Amino acid sequence: MQNVAENIRSYYEKLHPGEKKIADYVLSHQDSIVDATIQTLSEKIGISTASISRFTRHLGYPNFRDFLIALSASKKTERSDFFTEIEEDDESDQVVKKLFSAGVSALTATAANLKVKDLNKVVDWLVDSAKIGFFGIGGSSIVAFNAYHKFLRTNLNIVSHPDYDIQIMQAAHLTSDDLGIVISHSGRNQDTLLVENKLRENGSKIVAITAFPESPIAKNADIVLNSYSEEVNFREESMSSLVAQITIIDTLFTLVGHRLKQETDQVITSMRKVIEQTRVKK
Repeated sequence: MQNVAENIRSYYEKLHPGEKKIADYVLSHQDSIVDATIQTLSEKIGISTASISRFTRHLGYPNFRDFLIALSASKKTERSDFFTEIEEDDESDQVVKKLFSAGVSALTATAANLKVKDLNKVVDWLVDSAKIGFFGIGGSSIVAFNAYHKFLRTNLNIVSHPDYDIQIMQAAHLTSDDLGIVISHSGRNQDTLLVENKLRENGSKIVAITAFPESPIAKNADIVLNSYSEEVNFREESMSSLVAQITIIDTLFTLVGHRLKQETDQVITSMRKVIEQTRVKK
């Protein structure tokens, strides 16, 4: 079941100003509005009932009643302050607890919202594509290179590079027989979008991994795998999002390994022998 607060925050950047006003009020008064009527909520926020109805439909709920039911259910199953504030007077153990809680929340929310049919389709593309490119800038380049490192243990033909100029050249070489997996926390990185546009020009299949399903990079992809994250102050980009994205990559790798068990086992065995030669003997 999708947490309503997580859903609101994932769509927040694409909401209209009036919808953001509704979102801000809902996020700040989750406990008190579960029993509210659309009329009372309209009066409290100063927004028309029609605007509230459009807001709930934008988030994927057929009507205000279904929105409240979902909100009530999510409040019962998870008490989440999805934006964790680290206060000046927090002790070290409190900081550690908040950070690990953010990571656990991100993984739980991401797992709950991943669609198996989308994962299976991406695995189909990974297995059937002539070449696969992993692309990401800044913090997302860590996820892309992690994916490259993981998928070297398969027999798939993969490319990746941390340098942006090389990424754009690699994207230019991919064709309609190939797959590009584009990673961006915000989904709004201009350089990453240029890479994605190049993939689109070439007819390559595109998978986006992002925390914002309404972002330009998400809208330009064929399939979007959402990484939900609990934002923590002192960090411009959520590290919990990074953890969720790496786990999505781990999931895809494991599904591919399961699909191509014999071939993957052969590659892993061969790599283990090579890696063992680099280690100091006891």
